[in-house]
Amino acid sequence: MFENLFDPRKVAEAWEVLRTEVPFAIWETFYATLLATFFAILLGLPLGVLLVVGEKGGILPLPAWLMKTLNVIINLLRSVPFLLMIVLVLPLTRLIVGTSVGTVASVVPLTIAAFPFIARLVESSLRELDPNVIEAAQSMGATPFQIIVKVMIPESVPSLISNFTIAITTILGYTAMSGAIGGGGLGKVALNYGYYRYKYLVMLIAVILLIIMVQLFQSLGTFFATKSDKRLKHK
Repeated sequence: MFENLFDPRKVAEAWEVLRTEVPFAIWETFYATLLATFFAILLGLPLGVLLVVGEKGGILPLPAWLMKTLNVIINLLRSVPFLLMIVLVLPLTRLIVGTSVGTVASVVPLTIAAFPFIARLVESSLRELDPNVIEAAQSMGATPFQIIVKVMIPESVPSLISNFTIAITTILGYTAMSGAIGGGGLGKVALNYGYYRYKYLVMLIAVILLIIMVQLFQSLGTFFATKSDKRLKHK
C-alpha cells in the first residue's frame, strides 16, 4: 500500500492536490466543525442542564416520566453510528438545507450526532459542582433560573470548556467520516484522491493535517480552561 510512497511522480501528484484542493478542504473542515459544534452546544447545553436540575432532588424537579424519556432519547441518539446517522437524517437534511451532499449538508447530521454527547458532557460537568455552593445560593433566595445562570454554569466553566474541547475534536473526526458519503473537507480529499485513486501520499497528508487540527483545538481548549479556572489563579 505504501510502496514507493515518495516516488517523484507520486509526490508531484500529491503536491498538485495539496496546492489545488487541500486549502479549501481545510476551510470546509474548520467551517463544518465549528458550525456543528456551535449548534450542538446550543442544543446540548440546556439539555444537559435540564438533566441535572430536573432530577429528583434537583433545584427544579420535573416529572419522572419526562426525565426518563429524555434519557432514553439521548442514549438512543448516542448509540447510532455516525455513518448510519447521516443516512437516517437525509430527509431532514434536505428539508433544512435543500441538499443532502456537501459541507453545509453535513452540519445537520454532525449536530444531531453531537448534541446528545454534549448534553452528557454538560451533565457530567455540572455534577462535579460542590452542592454547598448551590445550597448557599438557595439559602439567599435565588430562583432556580438565577442559580443556573449565575452559579452552576459560571462555576463549571473550566470543566465545560474541557468537555467542549473533547466534543469539538470528536466532531472533527466525524467530519472526516462524512466525506465517505458526500461531505466535504479533508475526509473527502483523503477518500476521493487518496483511497479511491490510490494516491496514498495524499491520504497520509490529509491524516496529518487532521491530527494537527486536533492538536490545535486541544491546545486552545486546554489554554482557555486553565485561564478560566479560579483555583489556579489563587495558587
